[in-house]
Amino acid sequence: MHRVFSRRRFGWSVALFAVAVAACSKHSNSGAPPAASGGASQPVKLKLALNWVPEPEFAGFYAGREDGSYKKHGIELEILGGGAGSPVLQMVATGRADFGTVGADDVVIGKARGADVVGVFATFQTSPQGIMVHAARKLTSIEQAFRSGTLALETGQPYAAYLKQKFSWDGVKIVPYDGGVAHFLADPMFGQQCYLTSEPLSAKKQGGDPQVFLIADAGYNPYTTLVITRRELLQKHPELVRAFVAATAEGSRSYLNDPRPTNVLLGKLNPAMDAEALAASAEAQKPLIDTAETKTAGLGSMQRARWETLVNELAAIKLIEQKPNVDELFVNLR
Repeated sequence: MHRVFSRRRFGWSVALFAVAVAACSKHSNSGAPPAASGGASQPVKLKLALNWVPEPEFAGFYAGREDGSYKKHGIELEILGGGAGSPVLQMVATGRADFGTVGADDVVIGKARGADVVGVFATFQTSPQGIMVHAARKLTSIEQAFRSGTLALETGQPYAAYLKQKFSWDGVKIVPYDGGVAHFLADPMFGQQCYLTSEPLSAKKQGGDPQVFLIADAGYNPYTTLVITRRELLQKHPELVRAFVAATAEGSRSYLNDPRPTNVLLGKLNPAMDAEALAASAEAQKPLIDTAETKTAGLGSMQRARWETLVNELAAIKLIEQKPNVDELFVNLR
């Protein structure tokens, strides 16, 4: 359940990306035939690469695979589990996987560095990334977490750069984030970065008093657990990508309605999470996935304004030199 290291950053260079494309293009599946509506006699085999180990945030994919949603849309899905440093964006960009999960900021930065990938389904409408402090401190805003005490943070993350630009860090001692909640539980003035669906639940289970301020509430809110694919695949076989998105939405809705069957599977795939942790995580993430917007536009839908804001934020903190075309970063297929 703990994220020992960030799973989201890929830290590649333009040169390395060019080499990767040349070396891996032969693995591309872009010539795969489109899936047949209502299920094909020979399902199209597709690979989905996750950027972390099996957890509830990915449950929609597992639910869709187990309940037949992908099969109904003519897809035989292989899910590749990830971990710290999983090169998901590179895998998708070079054709080693047909789809993958990343953060929207990964897409913007990757596009600026030559990766032609497209976001097609945004699982989290509100990013679960946050800052966790002790409730006993009685802080009322995320800004106050940077005024005193100690804060464990990966300072190389885009959201950290955003927070540093927005708030003064003069009053807080910044230390490296090393995962887990042991330091948090031992020090009432210790705070740390977290995922709403992970570290706070663990801290509370062990008797802590976590209070979480979402970084989204400070203005940095990239779509998270964002499904991407290669533009080449989207252009050649749009109906195949559309079928994948539809099946993902169905699997996600199935899990939101009843997480228990898929949680049993996740517990087998990830023994580090027990039934209680899986249920708590599923409940915590629900309002971040199923929002007022998705109830009308559909699960996984995205807004252009959100992407444009993200591009401007990444340019302002100098993580990209040139702003990519917003309309090339995502597409709504439902």
